Amino acid sequence: MSTEGVVVNTLPSQPPAGVAEPDLAAEEERADREEFVQAAAPFRTELVAHCYRMLGSVHDAEDLVQETYLRAWRGYQSFEGRSSLRFWLYRIATAACLTALEHKSRRFVPAGLGMPSDDPDAPLNRAGLEVSWVQPLPDSPSGSIAHDPAAIVAERGSVRLAMIVALQQLPPKQRAVLILRDVLAWRASEVAELLDTSVAAVNSALQRARAQLAQTAPEEDDITDSPLDANHRVLLDQYVKAFENADIDGLLRLLHDEVRLEMPPERNWFFGPANVGRFVRNRIFTAPGVLRLTHTTANGGQPTLATYWREPDGSYHADALQVLTLRDHKVLAIHAFRDTSLFRTFGLPMRLPATMPPAPTVPSCSA
Repeated sequence: MSTEGVVVNTLPSQPPAGVAEPDLAAEEERADREEFVQAAAPFRTELVAHCYRMLGSVHDAEDLVQETYLRAWRGYQSFEGRSSLRFWLYRIATAACLTALEHKSRRFVPAGLGMPSDDPDAPLNRAGLEVSWVQPLPDSPSGSIAHDPAAIVAERGSVRLAMIVALQQLPPKQRAVLILRDVLAWRASEVAELLDTSVAAVNSALQRARAQLAQTAPEEDDITDSPLDANHRVLLDQYVKAFENADIDGLLRLLHDEVRLEMPPERNWFFGPANVGRFVRNRIFTAPGVLRLTHTTANGGQPTLATYWREPDGSYHADALQVLTLRDHKVLAIHAFRDTSLFRTFGLPMRLPATMPPAPTVPSCSA
């Protein structure tokens, strides 16, 4: 029979030699991964804030959120939407935090380790590895947080530094219950399901946590989420000018009568304008131009100043992050975190170029 004019199917039933067969399993895995990433990505910022409230450390929070996403991806095919993805991610993240807190349940600021020093001229007493410090949390870029009210709370008083310090006083399970109930406004039944416990146990833990927090929580003025007004901005500009000009009198005019200065990892801390001013004058304000400060924010809008110290070559090197608490248009608290790894976490440069002739070498001890 003639085949003229007949189209013959020439596609081989097997791929030619040397050509790999399509890996359908790999393609399905890639599709699942893309689906998971797209669905889970909007919750990342609020999960970091949640883990930060639990742990008091931005580095640990980021690590555990990474672990949360890895665990969730591994179990995503069996998830099957039995609960909301957000609830499931919070379940994994909270469990990871509670496991981490079995080994190191509390972080400190210097004021939590003892009374203030009454000798600003005494040597600084750096704590060892046995002490874990609370860290500041960089604010998220504008627009990066979802419009869900539970996500927006990351910008509010629940992540203010004073509140994070207070939360560290609570046992881990009570901490989790209080955060889920009072910060995220979850129902007791939802929290009980997430923690695999009873509603009665959740209510009992919440009552105990609220009672303990009432004794240690900061005053409302210290955690207000109101934006900085014009007077606050003037105050901050004057504060920066005082540091950069080594103007102790200018600085003292800006300090609250109950001001405190804390400088983790140093155990020493100072209370009152006289002791804070004496320490700054003798140990920090060595000469005008030694320090440069740049503005940023942390912990839901708290004014934060990246402090750079001038080196012999004239350039400025990362030294400390000052997170300020303001009250009555005065500086109530200065938490100077002398951990330069935080500069990268905040997206800040480790070095600023020289703007003046090189200065003599001076011992770095900025606040």
